[in-house]
Amino acid sequence: MTGPEPMTHSGELYASHTIGEPQGPQKDRRIRWQNGVITAVEDAGPVAAGVPRTLVIPALANAHDHVRPLPMSSFGTAFLPLEAWLPRTILATPPDAYKAALASLARAALSGCGAVMVHYTRPSGKLDPVEEACEVARAARDVGVRIAFAPAIRDRNPLVYGDDTELLAKLPASTAALLRETFCRPPLSPERLIEATEQIAEAIQGPMVDVQFGPAGVQWCSDELLQAIAQRSAQTGRRVHMHLLETPYQRRWADLTFPQGIISYLKHIGLLSPRLTLAHCVHARAHELAMIADAGCRIVTNSGSNLHLRSGLGPVADARRRGCNVAIGVDGQAFDEDDDMIREIRLANALHGGTGFAENWSRQDFLRQSVAHGRQAIGSPGTGSIAAGEPADFLALDYDRLDRDRIMEVEPVDLFFARANARHVLQVIVAGKTIVAQGRLPGMDLDSLENELRSSYRQSVRRFETLRRDWPLIETALAEWNQAYIGCC
Repeated sequence: MTGPEPMTHSGELYASHTIGEPQGPQKDRRIRWQNGVITAVEDAGPVAAGVPRTLVIPALANAHDHVRPLPMSSFGTAFLPLEAWLPRTILATPPDAYKAALASLARAALSGCGAVMVHYTRPSGKLDPVEEACEVARAARDVGVRIAFAPAIRDRNPLVYGDDTELLAKLPASTAALLRETFCRPPLSPERLIEATEQIAEAIQGPMVDVQFGPAGVQWCSDELLQAIAQRSAQTGRRVHMHLLETPYQRRWADLTFPQGIISYLKHIGLLSPRLTLAHCVHARAHELAMIADAGCRIVTNSGSNLHLRSGLGPVADARRRGCNVAIGVDGQAFDEDDDMIREIRLANALHGGTGFAENWSRQDFLRQSVAHGRQAIGSPGTGSIAAGEPADFLALDYDRLDRDRIMEVEPVDLFFARANARHVLQVIVAGKTIVAQGRLPGMDLDSLENELRSSYRQSVRRFETLRRDWPLIETALAEWNQAYIGCC
C-alpha cells in the first residue's frame, strides 16, 4: 500500500520581488504552474498602482524536527542540557498522535515550510508503530506539507552513555526503580526495528511522504543495529536520518568508544553515504567535516535548539567551507519556541555568517542552499528554485509589512534576514496547492487545537507525578554522572 497521490493545482501568482530564481533576485515577476509544477517565471509587465507588494521565495525545508505539540519549556525543560532534557520530555508524551503532529505541522506551514523532516522520537504509546505513523501522515496530508518520517530506533544507553549502575546506586531505591521501569525496558532486536520501519513505509510512503531509517544516534544504537541499517539502506536506497555529536558528553563518548574516530567507524560500516543526514554535528572536528563532505552526507544545524540546550554553536561555517551540504532544522525547539522556521534561518546566518567585514557567504546563497539541502534530507523532489520545471513549492511574504518604513530602495534579502518572521507569511503553496492563505490555514483553528492539547496535557502529566516529585534528585544524579564522565568537577 502506498500513500495517496498529492492534490495538485494550477494557478499563477504575482510577485513584486523574488529571491530564489537561478539568475538572482528579480522584480515584478509572474509565476505560473500546472499540476504542481512551475511552468513559467516571467516578467509581469506593467503593474497597476496600489497592488500589494509581495516577496516570493522558495518554500522552506525544516530538515530536522520531532513534531513536538507544545513548547517543551512548559514541561519544565528550560535550559536543561540534552542529557537531562531528554528524560524530562517524557512529560510531553503526546496525548493524541494526530492532534500533536497536526499542531506542529500547522505551525511549520504558517512559518513558510513546505517540507518537514519528522524524526519521530516520542510516540504516544497508545497505538502500534504503523498506526501511529499513519496518524502523523494524515496530519501532514491535512496541513498539506511534504514530510519525511523516520521512526527513531535505539537499543542501548537509555539513561547515560554507558553503564548506569553507578547513577542508579546514588538514588533512593524507589527512584532508581522508577527510572528502570520508565526508561530501561528491553529493546527490540535490530531485525525487528528495521522490519517496523519497512512496515511503516509500506503503509505511508508516497509522493508527499518519504520514510527513512531513523537511528537515534550512534551512542544509542548497538554496532549490530547500525550495521544492519547500513546494509539495508545500501540494498534498498532508503535514506537514513541520525543525530551525531550534539553535545560535549557525546563527543567524549565517541572518543572513548572509537579510537579510530567515529566518522571513520561510520564509513567502515557503510553508513557514510549520500543517503545519510546528520543532525547537529556541533562537536565535529575539521577532519571529520572533510570526511562527511567527501561522502556527500548532509549536516543539519539547529541553532535555536543548540542554544536552548546549551549544546554549543557548531562549526557551520567551517563545514560549508569544507564542502558539507548544510541544511537548517527547528528540532522542535525554535529559539522563541514557536516553530518559526524563518527566524531559525536568520538565527543560523547571524551566528555563523561572519564577523566584521568578513562574510562567510552571501545571504541569498545561504537561503537557497539551505532549502536545496533541506529538500535532499527530506527526500522532496527538486531543488526549491523558482524556475520552470521545479515543483510549485514557494511562499509569499507581505513585503509592504516587511519594508514597513519604505524610506528608500533596500535589497529584499537584507530585509528578510534583518526582520522577517512567520507573521509576514501571506501564502504558502506546496505541490501547486495553497495551504496557507492570508496568513491562515484554511479550515483549521490552530488556537482551538492548541488549547485542546493543553487541556489534555494538564490531565496526562498527572501520570508522572512521582517522576516530577523525584526530579531534583534525578537531575542532580545525571549532572554528577555526566560531569564526572567528561572530566568536569
